[in-house]
Amino acid sequence: MAEVTFKGTPMTLRGSEVKLGEKAPDFTVLANDLSEVTLEDTKGKVRLISVVPSVDTGVCDQQTRRFNEEAAGLDGVEVLTISCDLPFAQKRWCAAAGVDNLQMLSDHRDLSFGENYGVAIEELRLLARSIFVINSDGEVTYTEYVPEATNHPDYDAAIEAAKAAE
Repeated sequence: MAEVTFKGTPMTLRGSEVKLGEKAPDFTVLANDLSEVTLEDTKGKVRLISVVPSVDTGVCDQQTRRFNEEAAGLDGVEVLTISCDLPFAQKRWCAAAGVDNLQMLSDHRDLSFGENYGVAIEELRLLARSIFVINSDGEVTYTEYVPEATNHPDYDAAIEAAKAAE
């Protein structure tokens, strides 16, 4: 199981860590209009999933803006950002930040994504910062569980993994 800290304090992650080569677990999250979205909805595409604790924090803001910029040049890659922020807050944040090249999704309702990918932080009811790339066949080809939730992920490695996935 991945080990994650939040401001140096060890956190408990619920769920199972996703491993390279596995079939990506499905999940159900909410879009900004409250419609349900599942992994199956993007079947047949490469997916880069950027996971943030809350878009209303500095590192999460920067991470989401960075992947929004990169998404414009990632042909054939569906970029998803998932947090436990309410869909209304995500919609407001995206409008204010000009983020429109990725899909912002909320796991606030039942932590389906967080538990299926082993990133639900029990103590905070937030998601641990992480990145997943899933190829068009539904296999996990890249994972990064960021050890300290307040640190940035390896953007370049994630982007290269998305470009290499088919």
